[in-house]
Amino acid sequence: MSVSSQVKSKAKGAGSLVAQVRERLRSEILGGQYAPGDRLPSEIELTETHGVSRTVIREAVTGLRYDGLVEVRQGAGIFVLKPKAAEPASSRLDTARIASDLEVLEVRTPLEIEAAGLAALRRSPAQEEAIFECHARVLKCIEANESIREADLALHMAIAAATNNPLFAQFLETHSASAIPQSKIVSDSQTAEQTAYRRLIHREHQAVVVAISDGDEKAAKTAMQEHLRGSQIRYRDLLRDLRGLNTDA
Repeated sequence: MSVSSQVKSKAKGAGSLVAQVRERLRSEILGGQYAPGDRLPSEIELTETHGVSRTVIREAVTGLRYDGLVEVRQGAGIFVLKPKAAEPASSRLDTARIASDLEVLEVRTPLEIEAAGLAALRRSPAQEEAIFECHARVLKCIEANESIREADLALHMAIAAATNNPLFAQFLETHSASAIPQSKIVSDSQTAEQTAYRRLIHREHQAVVVAISDGDEKAAKTAMQEHLRGSQIRYRDLLRDLRGLNTDA
């Protein structure tokens, strides 16, 4: 069995655990067990309650953050937010927010390039396996025609963790809401375009993952640079779309 097939199989189980924990916590929050302003149990307490690893808990919490249900306050814990009413995609993707996300990405780029190089030099076998699993999870989402944002962030977090310098992961976690580029807004009839976009991201990730696995610092940094510079271009394309400046069909 190929390495790709092996990690795809392992990632399936891990992804299922993340989904289970996320849905249980979401139900508890929406059901009123935790009210707005309440602090969720600590990461250690959640691992014991749900019988899963800290990585699973962190990814589940990341999903809740994307949903706008919780916020992580550095050094204080995870706190429940007041659920917001659903908004149309057009109102959520405003130019001010996308421009702000682009600014964060510009700051992140040199940090993540360095992180990729350090991960290639410092990753442990377990950390390398975690990176492969996260990469396979992105592909699983693509094949299921699901959003890759959560799996995408998990991969970047796994690479940051493999530097064995906690500041890389802390910075990425702090800015997780703006960490992953928005894809172009497409209608339900343009799913092929969305899938093509996601597969492009997956190919860019693969170059980074393989270089880290090979212990090739230079190649890892180059691949991450190309990926994040591409992400900046996609952000700017989205801004032009929202401002009506892109004229190509």
